[in-house]
Amino acid sequence: MISLVGKVAIVTGGSRGIGAACARLLASAGAKVAIGYRSRDEEAQRLATEITSLGGSVLLQRGSLDTLAANEGLVQATREQFGQVDIFVGNAGVWPPNPLAIEALPADRWRHTMATNVDGMYFGAQAVIPHLPAGGRMIFISSTAGQRGEAGHADYAASKGAMISFVKSLAVELGPRDITVNSIAPGWVDTEAVTIPFADEGRTRIEANIPLRRVASPDDIAGPVLFLASPLARHVTGEILNVNGGSVLCG
Repeated sequence: MISLVGKVAIVTGGSRGIGAACARLLASAGAKVAIGYRSRDEEAQRLATEITSLGGSVLLQRGSLDTLAANEGLVQATREQFGQVDIFVGNAGVWPPNPLAIEALPADRWRHTMATNVDGMYFGAQAVIPHLPAGGRMIFISSTAGQRGEAGHADYAASKGAMISFVKSLAVELGPRDITVNSIAPGWVDTEAVTIPFADEGRTRIEANIPLRRVASPDDIAGPVLFLASPLARHVTGEILNVNGGSVLCG
């Protein structure tokens, strides 16, 4: 059993889907958890109630995390409530579900995707790194799209490709401080974001192209996050851990 007793984790984009699963699992391992979320108050409160009912400690912080000030506010609130930060899970992000050819991709969608997925990651790192101790953990949720590209979603693929390079750069930079930086690269995950592509026979067609013949659940992503946050992964850094059922094989 992995124990994170005495540790404090921040999870961004934590009110639902992958983020909620990560927050729940980290808390079940004993970590105190600060959850940053954009707007889903009801879902965030429901998750907080679930964690506290099981004896966990949780902080909710509402707001968009695409600025340095917002990220610093989340880190400051976490330290004021729990006294420290040991683990940072950067999960906040967007995936515009409607595919668009590059010549039809509007600049405002490109900018929004980059501001959320790239700027948010950059500002989150700037805000939290000064407060991470030796043994600190940073884990970012990237995507198979950042490894192989994704037709019709050049904005999203580019943002996740940037994340992968960012993770590798930080791993080298922060290694001498004994801070590990890794990424989970999911394939398809059963969340609200994929309602449109899963409609009709979409899910069946997608599953047929996955060697394990199933779409991941948010818990399937949270488990590897817990591993990377734990002492078991103390010598793993700069890794892009693929959690995609075998749909993209690059190791």
